[in-house]
Amino acid sequence: MSGIDPTSASDVLNKFRLDQGQTANKNELGKNEFMELMIAQLKNQNPLEPQDNGQFISQLAQFSSLEEMQKLSGSVDDVVSQFRSTQALQASAMVGRTVLAPSNFGVLGASGQISGNVEVPATTAGLRVSIENGAGERVRQLDLGGQSAGVVGFNWDGKDGNGNSLPPGSYRIAAEASYPDGQQQLGTMVSANVDSVSLGQGGSVTLNLAGMGSIALSDVQQIN
Repeated sequence: MSGIDPTSASDVLNKFRLDQGQTANKNELGKNEFMELMIAQLKNQNPLEPQDNGQFISQLAQFSSLEEMQKLSGSVDDVVSQFRSTQALQASAMVGRTVLAPSNFGVLGASGQISGNVEVPATTAGLRVSIENGAGERVRQLDLGGQSAGVVGFNWDGKDGNGNSLPPGSYRIAAEASYPDGQQQLGTMVSANVDSVSLGQGGSVTLNLAGMGSIALSDVQQIN
């Protein structure tokens, strides 16, 4: 009867499964086990009906392909590791910098002002930015007049309508534009200081902004 001796083949396969279980976390087929199976097959084949040359060459090609894939996988892992290290260094350099990020809150701090941008989707006859305190009371309104479509900057000096300086803290910012069919609420982007940086397991970078919580690095619109 041709083929591999059942007892010997079973022993090799059992060892192969055991080795595979031990390396399951690596999620890869061990080339040593693969070669061991091929050698066992050659040793136990029927001398009167040896393995076809084409099949043997095919198995050698599979072994070579497996080895190259494992080498490539290792190279990719090295590149990913280097990329994450570079990303971590770049992210750490952002601590202490000012970024422009989507938010409807701003922090009035030592600078005594809150600045940001409003994205205007279409030309408006009147654009205004309202500043509200923690109690929801409007303390200041900035009338920016007619504006064309695009990004419009604003700056609040930290004072109310009577020129009185307001205490530091978090203030809500609401932008509104006038159109023929009524008023439209618009999104705002606010400048904030980066206090620290967090790195996720998947290589994601999160910026922790002073008084404004955390945002993903990908959400940052501008770095100053």
